[in-house]
Amino acid sequence: MKKLINAPEAYVDEMLDGLTAANPSLVRDGAAGRVIRRAEPASGKVGIAAGGGSGHLPLFTGYVGKGLLDTCSIGNVFEGPNVDSCVDAIRLADGGRGVLCLYGNYGGDRMNFDMAGEILEADGGVTRTVLGADDVASAQPHEAHKRRGVAGIVYAYKAAGAAAERGDDLNEVARIATKAVAATRSIGVALASCRVPTAARPTFSVCL
Repeated sequence: MKKLINAPEAYVDEMLDGLTAANPSLVRDGAAGRVIRRAEPASGKVGIAAGGGSGHLPLFTGYVGKGLLDTCSIGNVFEGPNVDSCVDAIRLADGGRGVLCLYGNYGGDRMNFDMAGEILEADGGVTRTVLGADDVASAQPHEAHKRRGVAGIVYAYKAAGAAAERGDDLNEVARIATKAVAATRSIGVALASCRVPTAARPTFSVCL
């Protein structure tokens, strides 16, 4: 697949600008502009906030919309979003009935979302967390809790998003998301390595 990149250091911000320009239902928000949210925020429902690194659209920020995510914080390529953007994403998703934080099982994402949740809960916010963990290649069955959340998390987005839209409370939305995660498995296959925008060569080579 070919791609055009003007400048590696501007890739993420230009990508987000392009995403919102092509989709009027989406808006860039947050102190650093690293949160994508619905242009018409929903109130009176459970909010759903996600987040993750750039470089693998439509995950994660491409799933913001009615019946899906309310907000998504975005980090640099293969980097989790920082604490401030996680705080922004949760706060912007809050429609008055609490927020479900639904994201992949990655160390950096977990650390920053956990800190963001603690910051907001100290101000009276209410959150729950469900982690996507569908990638069977990243851990054996007896260590399934260590698996990464990849493409399979979209089913949790849709199930939880639908539950939130119909008015379910936070505990029920979290339960449905957990059930969707538990029922989902995925595996990734590649014929060539990915390459981060700032790198002069592929990350690794694939021997066929």
